[in-house]
Amino acid sequence: MRRRSGPFVGLLGGSFNPAHTGHKRISLLARRALGLDEVWWMVSPGNPLKPRKGMAPLNARVAAARVMARRAPIRVTAIERELGTRYTYDTLRALLRRYPKRRFVWLMGADNLAQFDQWKNWRGIARTLPIAVIARPGYDDDALASPAMAWLRRFEVSAARLKNAGEWRAPALTMLRFDPDPTSATAIRRGNPDWVTQYLNAAPRDAITHHIIGAEDNPL
Repeated sequence: MRRRSGPFVGLLGGSFNPAHTGHKRISLLARRALGLDEVWWMVSPGNPLKPRKGMAPLNARVAAARVMARRAPIRVTAIERELGTRYTYDTLRALLRRYPKRRFVWLMGADNLAQFDQWKNWRGIARTLPIAVIARPGYDDDALASPAMAWLRRFEVSAARLKNAGEWRAPALTMLRFDPDPTSATAIRRGNPDWVTQYLNAAPRDAITHHIIGAEDNPL
């Protein structure tokens, strides 16, 4: 494996529909636990496992995420739009080619681990980057009993070992447990279905590609 000596970045992918305090909290706690330089929130143009109905436009989700991430070592990006990738495996391979000196770790909640075996080439994802799974109330039991965990369990390492590794090797899995944050995007949308209106005309700048994301960039 090629040695990567550049910044150490945690990748947190998702719809961010909308981003909320729970996303920010787990990002900052994961950063501390793993010694990350920063976290990238990778706002998905369209999650293949989630319905399009109820999904806010990409520019609005990026704009709202930038507000939530303000003054934190978190960079909001919709880089998949530029890479032309839709699936995580393809995105990660493209990122490694584009940023050959950076070290990456994939961050995901226990709810995603519970269905990880449904992702395209999920074993390939695990062989591409170390994975840090963040406990999420109500999903931990399903995650631990999932087909993906049955395969990944043999590669489990401590956060300290992952943090201090001089060279990243995959597969590697670490489980992170923090005090739970009950915030959910579903509850936010239910309580404030008009949250998106203030962002509909936003044209935020992508923190990684530096390109402007306008309404014309929303997926059809």
